[in-house]
Amino acid sequence: QVQVVESGGGLVQAGDSLRLSCAASGRTGGRFGLGWFRQAPGKEREFVAAITWSGDKQYYSDSVKDRFIISREDAKNTAHLQMNSLKPEDTAVYFCAAAVWGPPHYTVATAYDHWGLGTDVTVSS
Repeated sequence: QVQVVESGGGLVQAGDSLRLSCAASGRTGGRFGLGWFRQAPGKEREFVAAITWSGDKQYYSDSVKDRFIISREDAKNTAHLQMNSLKPEDTAVYFCAAAVWGPPHYTVATAYDHWGLGTDVTVSS
């Protein structure tokens, strides 16, 4: 059984930084492609960032490009999302998603097989 666990959320002020972490585990025999999505109150879940299972490619939404950095630890199914210059519009529940050796489309939520429960990020103005 695969588990995905997020950590690192919190309450910060506009302009601050925050680092989220995601750990995927399970007896799959493979490595996970990992993605971050977020959902603000009253809005649909949206793609934020993703990193391939090998770490050789990263993907970002236009709204966070140049502010957020996704990385992963070598040989671990763990990813980090460094969020800089946070804005009130970044306020949301942030979810980590995982797919073994994939997914085929990193920016698409339905392409992932496993999800965490989410971590709250609140940015005050």
